[in-house]
Amino acid sequence: MHITVNGQPRELPDGTTVSALIQLFNLTPDKVAVEHNRRLLKTERYDTPLSEGDTVELVTFVGGG
Repeated sequence: MHITVNGQPRELPDGTTVSALIQLFNLTPDKVAVEHNRRLLKTERYDTPLSEGDTVELVTFVGGG
């Protein structure tokens, strides 16, 4: 299936979940915010399967000061 991740086209296997996508990018689930089709996704919904044409934004939290 074809989706868009952070503005870039990606091809992923059918049935890929948000959680699998986070792992693909080597991100820590509790340190990332996920927007799925313009809606903020709660952590407990990371098992949501992605579909053809979906748009996902992955934003990591950065500390510092």
